[in-house]
Amino acid sequence: MTAFSRIEHRDEQGELICELRSVNHRYLELSVRVSEELRSLEPLVRERLNKRLGRGKVDCSFRFSPSANAAANMVVNERLAQQIIQAAYQIGALLHESVSPKAMEIMHWPRVLEVEKQDMTPIHGKAAALLDEAIDSLIESRIREGRRLAELVAQRTSAMRIEVEKVKLLMPRVLESVRNRLKARLAEMSEDLDEGRLEQEMALLAQRLDVDEEMDRLQTHLDEVDSVLGRDDPVGRRLDFLMQELNREANTLASKSNDVELTRVAVELKVLIEQIREQIQNLE
Repeated sequence: MTAFSRIEHRDEQGELICELRSVNHRYLELSVRVSEELRSLEPLVRERLNKRLGRGKVDCSFRFSPSANAAANMVVNERLAQQIIQAAYQIGALLHESVSPKAMEIMHWPRVLEVEKQDMTPIHGKAAALLDEAIDSLIESRIREGRRLAELVAQRTSAMRIEVEKVKLLMPRVLESVRNRLKARLAEMSEDLDEGRLEQEMALLAQRLDVDEEMDRLQTHLDEVDSVLGRDDPVGRRLDFLMQELNREANTLASKSNDVELTRVAVELKVLIEQIREQIQNLE
């Protein structure tokens, strides 16, 4: 789900910055970028992100900038410097010139002066702790976002329950309307209307139009959605499955509909299901 965290740490050694960005994604997809000084930490970064995050497209940026005041240990390659000086005197002798190598000229020669590599062990330890702090912050942000999304989903499930109740109230009127239409049609076809035949046709038609089972299953699925939203563990994939089941029942209702109002209810249910489906793509 969508979230962001940025944690910084500064001391005499330098500055550490860890940024995490997360957007909705069906699975966990990591993109990790670390500065060269922290390159050896990349496997650890991936391991901890994989362990603590279950879903989403996550971008991780980890940077280290050495302090300007940090002492840089300069090492003189004395052997190379001596070789350069000796070579300068030899060339001067060949040219019959007096040569006096300048110190600055020798210092600019490649590899004469080298900066001793900094011991990164303490920095790596601080970086690992900073990563955990950034992940904690990201998870907290995702939890807050998840709660807001859960409220939106709950609002739509409540609206779906209202639509289900509408169907239950509409069905007696729908069946009576169908019965009257069927009776009128049969009356046009025959003057001697067989009431027994009419009732038989009505029973068959009522069976085809019966949506009680679909409404019961819709109610059960909505109860399960509300139950799942109250859990603390990741629920995104389970909600995905429940949306498929709800959509199946709404499609069945639409296929059985023989009334304009029932058709409108079926369409409204499908709209609400699609709105929930869009929201839960942001849930872990």
